[in-house]
Amino acid sequence: MFPPREERPVNDLSLMEELWRVIEDRATHPSAASYVSRILEDEKGVDKALEKFGEESIEFILAAKNRVHERTVSEGADLLFHYLIALYASGVTLDEILIELGRRRK
Repeated sequence: MFPPREERPVNDLSLMEELWRVIEDRATHPSAASYVSRILEDEKGVDKALEKFGEESIEFILAAKNRVHERTVSEGADLLFHYLIALYASGVTLDEILIELGRRRK
């Protein structure tokens, strides 16, 4: 189903962990130039992160519903990124999510 590992793009959990570390860094060292910092520092608080996640969810749903593959991939990446930001803003770690998924595995 998948090509040999050396032919695959970076697509393992290390990329998710790297994104998580970037989000943590932007939260602890905010910068006006950082998109993530601006979301996390917004006066709406966690609501801003959830609003962005909601927007990306709708865009993903529309792309998938319309069967536009490239757009679905792009919006899926945006959705996943904003999901991580929303998790962080909610005080939930990526590790907690992975542990919970592990518990559900049979």
